[in-house]
Amino acid sequence: MAEPVDMIMPMLRDMRADILARLDQHSTRFDLVDRRLTKIEGHIESFRHALTADTLMSKLVTGEFEALEAKVRELEQHK
Repeated sequence: MAEPVDMIMPMLRDMRADILARLDQHSTRFDLVDRRLTKIEGHIESFRHALTADTLMSKLVTGEFEALEAKVRELEQHK
């Protein structure tokens, strides 16, 4: 019968190989997740820029109407 050391060492080598293979799989999956998160963060940043631009445009348009209303009031007073 084989010595326990002769049986244990091959089992430990197999376990190490399995662990390394699984670590490689997880590493690959984390890379995929990282790329997806980076892409999502880019979309969120783009969306924030769009909201900021929309807000600025709204303020600009509102400001122009307020300026026009002030001019109309001024013209009405001169009549």
